[in-house]
Parts: sequence; C-alpha cells; structure tokens
Amino acid sequence: MRAIFTALALSLALPMAACSKDVSEAQGVATIAADGATHKFNVEVARTKEEQARGLMFRTSLPEGGGMIFPFEKPRIASFWMKNTLIPLDMIFIRADGSIDRIAENTIPESLEPVVSGGEVSAVLELAGGTAAKLGIDETAKITWKDGK
Repeated sequence: MRAIFTALALSLALPMAACSKDVSEAQGVATIAADGATHKFNVEVARTKEEQARGLMFRTSLPEGGGMIFPFEKPRIASFWMKNTLIPLDMIFIRADGSIDRIAENTIPESLEPVVSGGEVSAVLELAGGTAAKLGIDETAKITWKDGK
C-alpha cells in the first residue's frame, strides 16, 4: 500500500515540476518592428547560465503573446537544441544593434540537432512556432527589449 501511495504522489509531482518556472520572476517586454507593424511580447528573461540551459524545456504551451529571451553578456555564436522541449519554437537570433541575424522557424520538438545563429548575437528570442510567419517577421525586422528586473 505504501508503494502505491508513493507512486501516486510521484506521478502527481512530476507534472507540477515540469510546469514550474526556473527563470527569474521578473518579466521583460520584447518589441518587434516589422513591415510597418509593431508586435509586443511579454517574455520571461533567462539571465543565468542555469536558466538559459533549462529554457522552455518541459513546457506544453506558451501563452499568447509570450516567449522567452536569452540575453548574453557579450555577443557570441549561439547554439540551441530542443532536447526536452515539447513544443515547436521560432528562434530569433538578435545582433547587438537589434537587427535579426537569423530566424529558425518551427524548430522540431525534442530534436538534438543544433540550431545555430549565423553570426555573433547578443540575445535569442523564442516564440511559439509559426509566430514569425503569421506576423510577417523576417530578417528585416528590428527588435528591442526591456528587462522588467
């Protein structure tokens, strides 16, 4: 009986752990100016190496108009993978001047294939897969963001 109770408790705890946020509670706002339109996203900010390593792993959805931004201390070549990431994402690689280096659209959930920037970037913005195409966001857009910290 004790084993059954323990198994039940663990089965309830795992989904709760997967839904918990490991990123700082402070939110940011990312603004994308594309083709005469402005799009604002409420983003979680992955500031630390640990937060950046976890990213959006184990999430089953993103809120409408939500995402996550990964700011870097210094511009660098960025490489991400989708291990334990359960939803497709659009990864927007942002240069220091706010221009877009590359957009990786609809990345494949749970893939171990690296998704790499084309050059040095100062941040990466992750949005729900298909957002860039739906809103007409391409490499000509400009991105600014403010940390709610």
